[in-house]
Amino acid sequence: MVTMSDVAREAGVSMMTVSNVLTGRKRVGEPTRDRVLAAVESLGYEVNLTARHLRAGRTDTVALIVPSFHDYFAEVADRIAPLIEAGGRHLVLERTSADARSEMESLSVPRLQMYDGVFLSVAGLDGDELDRVPASAPIVLLGEREVPARFDHVRLDNVGGARLATAHLLERGARRVLALGGSVEPSTGMESDRRAGWAEAHREAGLTPDEDLVVSLDDFTAEAAHHAVGRVLDDGVPFDGVFAVNDTAAFGALAALTERGVSVPDQVQLAGFDNLDVSRFVPPGITSVDPGYDVVAATAVRLLERRMAGSDAPREHVTTPVRLVERGSTRPDV
Repeated sequence: MVTMSDVAREAGVSMMTVSNVLTGRKRVGEPTRDRVLAAVESLGYEVNLTARHLRAGRTDTVALIVPSFHDYFAEVADRIAPLIEAGGRHLVLERTSADARSEMESLSVPRLQMYDGVFLSVAGLDGDELDRVPASAPIVLLGEREVPARFDHVRLDNVGGARLATAHLLERGARRVLALGGSVEPSTGMESDRRAGWAEAHREAGLTPDEDLVVSLDDFTAEAAHHAVGRVLDDGVPFDGVFAVNDTAAFGALAALTERGVSVPDQVQLAGFDNLDVSRFVPPGITSVDPGYDVVAATAVRLLERRMAGSDAPREHVTTPVRLVERGSTRPDV
């Protein structure tokens, strides 16, 4: 393997001069610089970036660790990446499949040393487990679970967003609204929060939320939602609205309704959550809660950059705002 010493010997300079040329730390005269670069090229010298990063105390990479690379998480990654790159670092993606063990491994000391900072979307770990994570690297947590106060945390207003979508369905005339993908089990997950918002909207409208209309899903895919809504239709359960906990589930619901000849929005109105870009192109266009991807990304990056800079400012737990985007799957205001 060609070493820096070999390059110095070939160029007739010191190893310090070679280092200064390759790192740009100090100005080197043009003729000397050209000799060093010519020696690097002729010898095929490759800089050991890992060693350089260890000496510098940084890796120039940040990890975004998420349950999956689909839907909401893909949108967030797409917003975070350019902000990290603008700061001179690269974004690396890791997937945990919402598994608590994978999430804990991603926060182990050896893994954390690979990065200057880490975003982790928590889906499997609970607060007690997170409290055992060593504070050896800048970490910003994302997601709906309650987390220890010693971490920065960015979460969506899941309850408020679900309340917005359900209230919109009720205002446009629906009276029996499925909570598709909601959970009646006590938890701190997204599905529980969004079911809570669905229930709040009913109470605010003077209606009693019917827990029989809460339809759980094995996973939040279009296929699972398609199957679940088909089963509800087969069982003859009356409903005239669907609040799906994400847009992907809304796509499955729309397909099931369309296949059974149920008109959307004339017979059943439909709203989702996440405002995926494709939602505006799926006829008749899916009314959806926009989680404010740009705000989520900017807030998370701001917090992580502050920690990477060594700030000891108080940790922040931020709930970002949401808004409703109306499209053709719900009736127009009259």
